[in-house]
Amino acid sequence: MNPRLKSIIGGSTGNLVEWYDWYAYSAFTLYFAPHFFRAEDRTAQLLSAAAVFAVGFVMRPIGAWIMGIYADRRGRKAGLTLSVTLMCAGSFLIAVTPGYETIGVLAPALLVFARLMQGLSVGGEYGASATYLSEMAGRDRRGFFSSFQYVTLIAGQLTALLVLLVLQSTMSEAALDAWGWRIPFAIGGVLAIVVFRIRRGLAETESFKRADGPKSGFWTLVTQHPRETATVMLLTAGGTLAFYAYSIYMQKFLVNTSGFDRKTASQINAATLFLFMCLQPLVGGLSDRIGRKPLMVGFGILGVLATYPIFTTLETVGSPLIAGLLVMAALVIVTGYTSINAVVKAELFPANIRALGVALPYALANTLFGGTAEYVALSFKDAGWERGFYWYVSAMIAVSLIVYVRMRDTRTTSRISED
Repeated sequence: MNPRLKSIIGGSTGNLVEWYDWYAYSAFTLYFAPHFFRAEDRTAQLLSAAAVFAVGFVMRPIGAWIMGIYADRRGRKAGLTLSVTLMCAGSFLIAVTPGYETIGVLAPALLVFARLMQGLSVGGEYGASATYLSEMAGRDRRGFFSSFQYVTLIAGQLTALLVLLVLQSTMSEAALDAWGWRIPFAIGGVLAIVVFRIRRGLAETESFKRADGPKSGFWTLVTQHPRETATVMLLTAGGTLAFYAYSIYMQKFLVNTSGFDRKTASQINAATLFLFMCLQPLVGGLSDRIGRKPLMVGFGILGVLATYPIFTTLETVGSPLIAGLLVMAALVIVTGYTSINAVVKAELFPANIRALGVALPYALANTLFGGTAEYVALSFKDAGWERGFYWYVSAMIAVSLIVYVRMRDTRTTSRISED
């Protein structure tokens, strides 16, 4: 096998397991929330669980900062190996933590601690993996191969949903509610150990080997690359919020607002995410031909125009097929961002600070907008104005659209040096 392709496959496989571990929390929230939180109704329990999901994002900028610098100074491979170690520890902790009825407030406290570790891991994972795949891809196929960063991100989420569907099919609701929800976290911990071994054998990128210039650090980033840093934050804001609204929150929305049962909502989410995953390399490859900018602008325009109508229609839809088509329409729109966001960010920075430059501003925007998406949505619903969330998503996509229109196309101005 071609060494470059082998490295891309190895890096992508590890990324899949990282994101499986991260998204297992979201996929199984409907089952474990009653064990960790005392509340009177489902929305209140989900709101508490969503708050913990958001808390995990607080650590992502810290992880991006620490491990972005680590990956710039010690190597992309070293950063990837460290991130999966932290993810493994967090998954095992969730798997074994007793519920509220057994240990009281210590249960949600340990859940928060586990998510903080996983947030630290994912904060470093995104920058290291996006940089590694972009640097390994080669100039003519960079959009295509770097799109596998989101292919594996979505595959991790999809794998978590598939585990949920398998458990729903093979276990009773009572067993799944009682203890079956612990299984996916145990699986994630074991898989993370396997990935640790894989990542130790990866090749290092030529860009890192040839990197020169000032040492990677926060001060270097904000003083020497302020425009690029701001660009990454603003282009991420609308895209990450739309992604989390259309995918992560959508499972809860279909149950809590549309009125589908948990199993049907999981099936809709799994089917649409699979198709969404398959789109990523196609659109990433298209960016190698027509550029990155047209795709991002297309997402921005369609996202602003279609988000509100899609959500309002989903409120009262009764057919799983129609619901799936509407969710798929939203995911097709956001593909203009997801398929190329990793390579666009990597192409903005020189090698000596690329991992930090990709990771930190992305993590800040992701914490502010992606990590809080579920909490904001449920807060609007709890306040009796659910449609305020639809307007909020549309407005943030509009902010990013302004950036897409004004920025240069990174396909022709890339700062990645490999052929």
